[in-house]
Amino acid sequence: MSRTVSEDHTSAVRLAAVSKRYASHVALDRVSLDIRPGIIFGLLGPNGAGKTSTIRLMMNLMLPDEGRIEVLGRPASDPSLVNRLGYLPEERGLYRKMEVRRVLRFLARLKGLTSREADRRIDSWIERFTLPGQRRDWDKAKVEELSRGMQQKVQFIGTVLHEPELIVLDEPFSGLDPVNAQALKDTILDLRQQGRTIVFSTHLMDVAERMCDAVAIVNRGQVVLDGTLRDVKAGHRGAPRVAVTFDSGGGDQARAVLADRTLVAEIDHHGNHLEITLADGVTSQMLLERLVTAAVPIARFDRLEPSLHQIFLQQVGASGIEAGMSGHG
Repeated sequence: MSRTVSEDHTSAVRLAAVSKRYASHVALDRVSLDIRPGIIFGLLGPNGAGKTSTIRLMMNLMLPDEGRIEVLGRPASDPSLVNRLGYLPEERGLYRKMEVRRVLRFLARLKGLTSREADRRIDSWIERFTLPGQRRDWDKAKVEELSRGMQQKVQFIGTVLHEPELIVLDEPFSGLDPVNAQALKDTILDLRQQGRTIVFSTHLMDVAERMCDAVAIVNRGQVVLDGTLRDVKAGHRGAPRVAVTFDSGGGDQARAVLADRTLVAEIDHHGNHLEITLADGVTSQMLLERLVTAAVPIARFDRLEPSLHQIFLQQVGASGIEAGMSGHG
């Protein structure tokens, strides 16, 4: 589990003008992506946007109608890639009547591991994913006896047991409770630290914002925005926003300043903490000067970066958000 990837590739994944159609439906329309090795890359978009089709093409589970796909420097169809990839599909599938360890050993053997090496790695992963107070021998239970979150962890272990260079996860946090979701997030970050490339799709914007080095937003079969998280945020042209926290009584003293609509466009109230959207042409420095002039006691004043959720809304529009897609995960 501790092997570090050292082989270098110009791109971990490259899609060049890739199109895919299902009868009259265009799933992907000349999509191009370039994913650097050793990063966490988020594929974002509403249901039906083309995320899963993109992932299946990367994994050579189906062929493009047009375009070219390279994975780890080779054509995606190269059979030598099989044991270098790990894939967690959106549709989970485990042998429900089998014991967890037998399932994992079977998946490991498919990837070329010996039974002894498989058991060594299974022990390590079981230890890692055993929560405080939880029985250590849950690997002896049948899959169907586990909770949905535990089954998800079993499937994830099966995805990474052979230490793949590229790990592709389709909606990996779907259905996980906060504790199991955090354990999975920590594990993905550790795998990135080892030099592995992780590509995952999600509709949870705050998860992508906290974890991803780079993202692509897909909508209606096209990439509408992609790049590093820093560049994506720098290119966002939304109205500037600031976070202000007042000392005791500061909110009352600031009321007249904040009521000025030539200065402030919108306010999100959280007690003494406010998130303020500035009016056109107003800078954060201008607001700060007005508050200081009014002798408002300020504990904290920060300029806010645009959130990935805001950027998503700008690119896709509110009509592209299905129920459950939000900035909260």
